[in-house]
Amino acid sequence: MESDSAMVAFPLLTTPIESNYRACTIPYRFPSDNPRKATPTEIAWIDLFRNSIPSFKKRAESDTTVVDAPTKAEKFAQRYADILDDIKKDPESHGGPADCILLCRLREQVLRELGFRDIFKKVKDEENTKAISLFPEVVRLNDDIEDGGKRLENLVRGIFAGNIFDLGSAQVDQSLCDIHLTNHRNCQKAVIFVDNSGADVILGILPFARELLKRGTQVVLAANDLPSINDVTYPELIEIISKLKDESGKLIGVDTSNLLIANSGNDLPVIDLTRVSQELAYLASDADLVILEGMGRGIETNLYAQFKCDSLKIGMVKHAEVAQFLGGRLYDCVFKYNEVLG
Repeated sequence: MESDSAMVAFPLLTTPIESNYRACTIPYRFPSDNPRKATPTEIAWIDLFRNSIPSFKKRAESDTTVVDAPTKAEKFAQRYADILDDIKKDPESHGGPADCILLCRLREQVLRELGFRDIFKKVKDEENTKAISLFPEVVRLNDDIEDGGKRLENLVRGIFAGNIFDLGSAQVDQSLCDIHLTNHRNCQKAVIFVDNSGADVILGILPFARELLKRGTQVVLAANDLPSINDVTYPELIEIISKLKDESGKLIGVDTSNLLIANSGNDLPVIDLTRVSQELAYLASDADLVILEGMGRGIETNLYAQFKCDSLKIGMVKHAEVAQFLGGRLYDCVFKYNEVLG
């Protein structure tokens, strides 16, 4: 990840940032809570992360790029479990009090310290290959919808369908949802924070981005700097798009000169928008639409983030704790559009 000195605040956050932004949708604790005692919410989220350890351990055990992976996977499971136990006993340990960003970061740190760089690489590659083969048909089906509003609605449904592919969630299912879209004026420039590899980015986000390009919008896709769970990374996204382009550089007939890929500087499945790469900050400074896609970025950390321009938070709820906080159900779909007047 980029050094701290190279990271800057996302330029479209409402200022002053200190009083308007916090990268955590669900409050784990309040100022009145005992700082030395874990709150019920903290305990519930610590348990959620603990429940994910077996699936991460299994992925790590089969990582052929790491020598003696099974032994190191066992060390990961024990170390991370011990850290979570420590935070339960003392919420201020390990850089706490805890939130979803800290719990994700500690998990990634333990994995990387043991030599695990991308334990989901194999499944990401497999899912990318499948999704790339399906891309032309998905685009064709959308292009066959003549009504622009209905076509856009279908593309949004595709984003929700693709977002099911999330290996950071202990539960994966399918849900049907009704989507009511706001008639949005054509924007000049959109920044999209992408989420998972495979169907999510290739069959969900990219057909949507292609539609924006057709409408004359410049599109910036912001992807992670380093691997985390099955999230697509900046190098992977560049490779995917190069495979999807034809010999003239078009995305099934659509010019891609206005499609930009940016390294967000992030290395987690969630994101703190006070710390993004200078590259992304520069490219995003004049955008008039910000889209945060996926449960981690769009719901768990930035659902209530306020921007100087229009914004859209879109994703599927795949944690029961998030559903409970939002007053919804598991696998509900979130489509939160905020328009900035004037």
